[in-house]
Amino acid sequence: MKKALIIIDMLNDFVEDGAPLKVPGVKKIIEPIKKEIDEARKDNYPVIYLCDCHEENDREFKLFPPHAVKGTRGASIIDDLRPEGTDLLVRKSSFSGFFNTDLAEILNKFSVKKIIVTGTATNICVLYTVADAVMRGYEVDIVKDAVMGLNKKDHKFALRQMHDILKTNII
Repeated sequence: MKKALIIIDMLNDFVEDGAPLKVPGVKKIIEPIKKEIDEARKDNYPVIYLCDCHEENDREFKLFPPHAVKGTRGASIIDDLRPEGTDLLVRKSSFSGFFNTDLAEILNKFSVKKIIVTGTATNICVLYTVADAVMRGYEVDIVKDAVMGLNKKDHKFALRQMHDILKTNII
Protein backbone atom coordinates (compact mmCIF):
# COMPACT_ATOMS: atom_id res chain seq x y z
CA MET A 1 0.00 0.00 0.00
CA LYS A 2 1.40 3.39 -1.01
CA LYS A 3 1.89 5.71 1.92
CA ALA A 4 3.06 9.19 2.86
CA LEU A 5 4.41 10.77 6.02
CA ILE A 6 2.68 13.95 7.16
CA ILE A 7 4.35 16.33 9.61
CA ILE A 8 1.93 18.91 10.99
CA ASP A 9 2.91 22.38 12.23
CA MET A 10 6.40 21.72 13.52
CA LEU A 11 6.98 25.43 13.18
CA ASN A 12 8.96 27.90 15.27
CA ASP A 13 5.75 29.52 16.56
CA PHE A 14 4.68 26.18 18.10
CA VAL A 15 8.08 24.91 19.28
CA GLU A 16 10.45 27.71 20.31
CA ASP A 17 10.54 28.95 23.89
CA GLY A 18 8.48 32.13 24.14
CA ALA A 19 6.59 31.41 20.92
CA PRO A 20 2.98 32.67 20.78
CA LEU A 21 1.50 29.15 20.63
CA LYS A 22 4.25 27.03 22.15
CA VAL A 23 2.93 23.54 22.74
CA PRO A 24 4.16 22.33 26.14
CA GLY A 25 6.45 19.31 25.81
CA VAL A 26 6.57 19.52 22.02
CA LYS A 27 10.35 19.13 21.91
CA LYS A 28 9.89 15.51 23.08
CA ILE A 29 8.41 14.58 19.70
CA ILE A 30 11.27 15.91 17.55
CA GLU A 31 13.38 12.73 17.72
CA PRO A 32 10.44 10.38 17.01
CA ILE A 33 9.51 12.55 14.02
CA LYS A 34 13.12 12.42 12.77
CA LYS A 35 12.92 8.62 12.98
CA GLU A 36 9.74 8.64 10.85
CA ILE A 37 11.38 10.99 8.33
CA ASP A 38 14.43 8.74 8.07
CA GLU A 39 12.20 5.71 7.49
CA ALA A 40 10.15 7.52 4.83
CA ARG A 41 13.26 8.65 2.97
CA LYS A 42 14.84 5.19 3.21
CA ASP A 43 11.66 3.53 1.89
CA ASN A 44 11.15 6.29 -0.69
CA TYR A 45 7.67 7.50 0.19
CA PRO A 46 6.66 11.19 0.29
CA VAL A 47 7.43 13.40 3.27
CA ILE A 48 4.85 16.17 3.42
CA TYR A 49 5.06 19.12 5.78
CA LEU A 50 1.72 20.76 6.58
CA CYS A 51 2.44 24.29 7.75
CA ASP A 52 0.19 26.92 9.23
CA CYS A 53 0.58 30.09 7.19
CA HIS A 54 -1.62 33.05 7.98
CA GLU A 55 -2.17 36.55 6.66
CA GLU A 56 -1.64 39.32 9.21
CA ASN A 57 -5.38 39.81 9.70
CA ASP A 58 -6.41 36.13 9.65
CA ARG A 59 -9.77 35.42 11.27
CA GLU A 60 -8.17 32.60 13.27
CA PHE A 61 -6.50 35.31 15.36
CA LYS A 62 -9.88 35.86 17.01
CA LEU A 63 -9.44 32.36 18.47
CA PHE A 64 -5.68 32.25 19.03
CA PRO A 65 -2.87 34.81 19.29
CA PRO A 66 -1.25 35.75 15.98
CA HIS A 67 1.07 32.95 14.88
CA ALA A 68 2.73 31.54 11.77
CA VAL A 69 2.25 34.77 9.86
CA LYS A 70 3.34 34.40 6.24
CA GLY A 71 6.96 35.47 5.75
CA THR A 72 7.92 35.44 9.43
CA ARG A 73 10.42 33.20 11.21
CA GLY A 74 7.53 31.83 13.27
CA ALA A 75 5.99 30.34 10.13
CA SER A 76 9.18 28.41 9.31
CA ILE A 77 9.76 24.71 10.00
CA ILE A 78 12.09 24.18 12.94
CA ASP A 79 15.75 23.68 12.00
CA ASP A 80 15.85 20.15 13.49
CA LEU A 81 13.25 18.97 10.97
CA ARG A 82 14.22 21.02 7.95
CA PRO A 83 12.88 19.61 4.65
CA GLU A 84 15.32 18.10 2.17
CA GLY A 85 15.39 17.15 -1.50
CA THR A 86 12.00 15.95 -2.67
CA ASP A 87 10.12 16.71 0.57
CA LEU A 88 6.91 18.64 -0.03
CA LEU A 89 5.51 21.69 1.77
CA VAL A 90 1.79 22.43 1.97
CA ARG A 91 0.76 25.74 3.51
CA LYS A 92 -2.60 25.82 5.27
CA SER A 93 -4.63 28.55 6.89
CA SER A 94 -7.02 26.44 8.94
CA PHE A 95 -7.00 23.45 11.28
CA SER A 96 -7.29 20.85 8.52
CA GLY A 97 -4.47 20.24 6.09
CA PHE A 98 -7.06 19.45 3.42
CA PHE A 99 -9.09 22.68 3.64
CA ASN A 100 -8.23 25.04 0.76
CA THR A 101 -4.92 23.28 0.03
CA ASP A 102 -3.59 20.94 -2.63
CA LEU A 103 -2.89 18.10 -0.16
CA ALA A 104 -5.53 15.79 -1.68
CA GLU A 105 -4.10 16.36 -5.17
CA ILE A 106 -0.57 15.62 -3.96
CA LEU A 107 -1.65 12.40 -2.27
CA ASN A 108 -3.56 11.40 -5.39
CA LYS A 109 -0.55 12.15 -7.60
CA PHE A 110 1.51 9.67 -5.56
CA SER A 111 -1.39 7.14 -5.36
CA VAL A 112 -1.25 7.32 -1.57
CA LYS A 113 -3.77 5.18 0.29
CA LYS A 114 -2.27 5.40 3.80
CA ILE A 115 -0.93 8.40 5.70
CA ILE A 116 1.32 8.36 8.73
CA VAL A 117 0.66 11.42 10.89
CA THR A 118 3.02 13.27 13.23
CA GLY A 119 3.19 16.79 14.65
CA THR A 120 1.17 19.22 16.69
CA ALA A 121 -1.31 19.92 18.13
CA THR A 122 -3.00 16.55 18.58
CA ASN A 123 -6.30 18.11 19.62
CA ILE A 124 -6.46 20.72 16.85
CA CYS A 125 -4.65 20.46 13.53
CA VAL A 126 -3.78 16.78 13.88
CA LEU A 127 -7.36 15.82 14.80
CA TYR A 128 -9.02 17.86 12.06
CA THR A 129 -6.56 16.79 9.37
CA VAL A 130 -7.03 13.15 10.38
CA ALA A 131 -10.83 13.51 10.38
CA ASP A 132 -10.72 14.92 6.85
CA ALA A 133 -8.33 12.15 5.74
CA VAL A 134 -10.69 9.47 7.06
CA MET A 135 -13.66 11.16 5.34
CA ARG A 136 -11.68 10.94 2.09
CA GLY A 137 -11.04 7.21 2.53
CA TYR A 138 -7.39 7.20 3.62
CA GLU A 139 -6.10 4.65 6.08
CA VAL A 140 -4.42 6.62 8.87
CA ASP A 141 -1.67 5.75 11.34
CA ILE A 142 -0.95 8.24 14.14
CA VAL A 143 2.48 7.86 15.69
CA LYS A 144 1.63 8.37 19.37
CA ASP A 145 5.19 9.31 20.39
CA ALA A 146 5.36 11.83 17.54
CA VAL A 147 2.26 13.93 18.28
CA MET A 148 1.68 16.41 21.11
CA GLY A 149 -1.42 18.24 22.31
CA LEU A 150 -1.88 21.54 24.11
CA ASN A 151 -2.27 19.59 27.36
CA LYS A 152 -2.41 15.93 28.43
CA LYS A 153 -6.20 15.82 28.82
CA ASP A 154 -6.90 17.21 25.32
CA HIS A 155 -4.10 15.09 23.81
CA LYS A 156 -5.60 11.88 25.24
CA PHE A 157 -9.12 12.93 24.20
CA ALA A 158 -7.97 13.52 20.61
CA LEU A 159 -6.15 10.19 20.43
CA ARG A 160 -9.27 8.44 21.74
CA GLN A 161 -11.49 10.21 19.20
CA MET A 162 -9.16 9.31 16.34
CA HIS A 163 -8.99 5.68 17.45
CA ASP A 164 -12.52 5.00 18.67
CA ILE A 165 -14.58 7.19 16.35
CA LEU A 166 -12.41 7.59 13.24
CA LYS A 167 -11.00 4.04 13.48
CA THR A 168 -7.40 5.10 12.90
CA ASN A 169 -4.37 3.13 14.01
CA ILE A 170 -2.47 4.56 16.97
CA ILE A 171 1.04 3.16 16.62
